[in-house]
Amino acid sequence: MKTRKLLLNLICLTLFSFLMPSTSSAQDNLVFFGTHSVGPQKGISVAHFNSKTGTLTKPKLAAEAPAPAYFIIHPNGKFLYTCNSNDFSKKCTGETITAYSINKKTGKLTLINKQSSGGADPSYIFMDAECKHVLVADYAGGSIAVIALNPDGSLGEITANIKHTGKSIDPKRQTKPYAHSIQLDPTNSFALAADLGTDKLFIYKYNKATGTLTPNEPPFVQVTGGAGPRHFAFHPNGHFVYLLTEMGNTVITYAWDGSKGILTELQTSSTLPADFKGDSKCAEILIHPNGKFLYASNRGHDSIAVFAIDSSTGKISLAENIPTQGNSPRNFEFDPTYKWLIVTNHKSNNAVVFSVNDQTGHLTPNGQKQDIDSPFCVRFLPVQ
Repeated sequence: MKTRKLLLNLICLTLFSFLMPSTSSAQDNLVFFGTHSVGPQKGISVAHFNSKTGTLTKPKLAAEAPAPAYFIIHPNGKFLYTCNSNDFSKKCTGETITAYSINKKTGKLTLINKQSSGGADPSYIFMDAECKHVLVADYAGGSIAVIALNPDGSLGEITANIKHTGKSIDPKRQTKPYAHSIQLDPTNSFALAADLGTDKLFIYKYNKATGTLTPNEPPFVQVTGGAGPRHFAFHPNGHFVYLLTEMGNTVITYAWDGSKGILTELQTSSTLPADFKGDSKCAEILIHPNGKFLYASNRGHDSIAVFAIDSSTGKISLAENIPTQGNSPRNFEFDPTYKWLIVTNHKSNNAVVFSVNDQTGHLTPNGQKQDIDSPFCVRFLPVQ
């Protein structure tokens, strides 16, 4: 009887271990990095990241690509879409978006097709909630576009293309529009586009069926002259928008009316310490999924500004500035567990791993650092 019971327990344990997902595979992620340059052996590289230990392996080339500044991965994990931006130092002018298929085991990328971005120097790409279209901001072209996605992952036709007009007060960087980013709101009904050259955050109505854009009423909010809107983020509760200004080194907090597409300014906060006197420019902004903390990168001060968020009012307060262990932090991203953050330091050619305290928001470098040529964007994909 005991032998039979022991045998049954052994069978149950074997079936349980077979049916449960592998712990090691659940911890393993592919990490893709974009090199903001052109030439042989330059493009998108891939490494492995362990979400249990915070270990990052040395990146290897996944695909050659011209100046893949900013890219996204399809939620199904099968496709990657990148902007091919400008690299004036190499006389490269980018005007395309490229689609790749992803080998989920190796991270190797295979070209599917390319499509015009609708303008010059595509610098930001965003996918709609139904994965039917991607939205693109063309920085040097000062325009935005929507591109259809085909069922096989390839890029289809351009369904919308709008060129901004106007300028602002900076005589070097704001003589014309510079569309820097575009995103859809949580309802997939409105598209917001930050334009550094005009000091405006544009608001468009988005038709998800046709992939078309029409100006909202009001069509934009104006920010302080010379601030230079760059990127922005929606709070997880959908009630607030946080706009990062590149030249002003600030985060502007807005209340968001998702039924009408209206922004109401609440607060402007500096991303820099009060005693900082040097030159610095902001680059990236992210909000922790718990809604308690906001992060913004400072190029020049070379830090990540950590803000605490009051979820009831939406207002933020600077908690600390964490050195990024490198020069000119361009982009950063949470791993799938949100316990780690990888920062790309563009001018010091490295990527650095930080642990994330989800109770305080504090970032701590864990000693993991890898060399990458001119790193820009970083994205995770769990290994399957």
